[in-house]
Amino acid sequence: MNDAMQERLVIGIDLGTTNSLAAAMTRKGPRVLRDQSGEALIPSVVAFEHDGSTRVGAAAKARALELPDRTIHSIKRLIGRAGDEVDAEARRLPYRVRRGPRDLARVLVDGREYSPEEISAIILRSVQAQASAALGRPVTEAVITVPAYFDDAQRQATKDAAALAGLQCLRIVNEPTAAALAYGIDGSRDGTVLVYDLGGGTFDVSILRIQGGVFRVLATAGDTHLGGDDFDALLAAELLADERLVQAGVTAIGDDPFVRQTLRRAAEALKFELGNAEDAALTVELGGGREFTLRATRARFEALIAPLVERTLQSCRRALQDAELAVAELDDVVLVGGSTRVPLVRRAVAELTQRTPRTDVDPDLAVALGAAIQADVLAGGNRALLLLDVVPLSLGIETMGGVVSKLVLRNATIPTSVTEEFSTQVDGQTAVDINVYQGERERTADCRKLAAFKLRGIPPMPAGLPRIAVTFLVDADGVLRVQATERRTGLSAAVQVVPSFGLTRDEVRAMMADSIEHAVDDMTARELVELRNKGLAMVRGTRRALELSDLPPDQTYSVRKAAARLDKLLAADAGPDELKPAIEELSRLTAQIADDVIGSAVKKALGDSGLPAPEENAP
Repeated sequence: MNDAMQERLVIGIDLGTTNSLAAAMTRKGPRVLRDQSGEALIPSVVAFEHDGSTRVGAAAKARALELPDRTIHSIKRLIGRAGDEVDAEARRLPYRVRRGPRDLARVLVDGREYSPEEISAIILRSVQAQASAALGRPVTEAVITVPAYFDDAQRQATKDAAALAGLQCLRIVNEPTAAALAYGIDGSRDGTVLVYDLGGGTFDVSILRIQGGVFRVLATAGDTHLGGDDFDALLAAELLADERLVQAGVTAIGDDPFVRQTLRRAAEALKFELGNAEDAALTVELGGGREFTLRATRARFEALIAPLVERTLQSCRRALQDAELAVAELDDVVLVGGSTRVPLVRRAVAELTQRTPRTDVDPDLAVALGAAIQADVLAGGNRALLLLDVVPLSLGIETMGGVVSKLVLRNATIPTSVTEEFSTQVDGQTAVDINVYQGERERTADCRKLAAFKLRGIPPMPAGLPRIAVTFLVDADGVLRVQATERRTGLSAAVQVVPSFGLTRDEVRAMMADSIEHAVDDMTARELVELRNKGLAMVRGTRRALELSDLPPDQTYSVRKAAARLDKLLAADAGPDELKPAIEELSRLTAQIADDVIGSAVKKALGDSGLPAPEENAP
């Protein structure tokens, strides 16, 4: 271990849906941190015993059949979730889940509510303890990985879980990026890599370009509601439909937590067996002395999961399209996540990418190993390495007419900061509402609102004169902060965007599909809104300027007439074909007297506002 690491110890943690683990950098490179029996993986499971004690990891997983409604697994699927997403997940889980404050997910045990962050913190404390024991010194700082498609709420909730566990999360790193590092893709040679990450509960695909030691994510896609758990669920449902079970009157899987847990465990075990065999069998006891031997074939299992595997391939195609790359331009294809051991998955990825995917690193360990490499960078180790991730969906604010003005575009490299200047639409306006949206459509109704705040105290001025600079800052963890500043006065307001619930991947896919399907309609609608905004501003500004001008009527007659015509069209909700020429005509006429009329009006308006007029060469 290098001197810098001796001074400061930062570990990498893969907080997984199914299993969690930690890794750290040594002189020989990154290594996973194992317990005394040599086991690296800690099942992401927490069991609450009737006597009030708590079990974590393998000990908790062993209690799943005896305590199906008190053994909490797959908590990663609930973190940062709220609303309908909670209800959808609750139907799939044997333990009780309900909506809590702000519609956020809550787990119920013995009448007490636990947040997903609290459950995750229990798991993280177990990971922390195992790491500290393996290293022989306390661990307090970590890099934690998340799926690339985790939104702001899920990322922030993960950081909150770390804080509850007594860990300082120095950086949130996308899992595919960490995995690429683990495969020895360390920036020593340039290239383009597709990382296919199929874990227990989430799927991600990222395309990275490495140039001069800099890792840049060109595109990312995925589904936080797709993983090996879904493979298990399909196989469990198939097992439940076994005629012998039906005749024996086994309780429906949706009603009996014991049956659900038993069949889920059986399906998981059969899935592993089918990775190496064409058929498999397993004997299970389903209560009341009912014992059954369940059988499955690889052919039937692959037929069941084929639609899910195809969904992952669709994400791969979308990522390649977003990165503007052909399959032939890929230099490496990397498989990550335990579910990539399924033979159908490996065949499908090989067929799509036209190359044999790399599997030389244990897919269960790759993410943690990569996180350890990034942790070493933050601890002062390898300073030559730089990771640059991307924003998964565009971010912007609402402007007049209900359209979204995008400041940060989808797949923009993070960290990033973008500032644009806006103004008021009404005379004497002393406050503005800043509504923050996420999505690819042009209108706010078709995007998702993330946050809202108000900038108050603007001195009353004519519309268009205040200079409101809106800054979007997306930090290295992918968390968004928005600030609005009125530049003439220095007044400022800001918000950190931590939405109360996250997007489902179905919603993300729908948003992307809608943005393509409705692109023409959206642009037409946006053009009309912008034309109307421009027309209204021109009519209002022209009339004010003419009222303040001392020019004779014969010099302004044509301008007044053109303004009246445009005003009439606006009142009649005219379309772009009529508005465009009317705006162009008024613009041409006002340009002829702009120096005398508009210029003097602006100076007078500024004087009336009590603010100093700008210098002649001021921006």
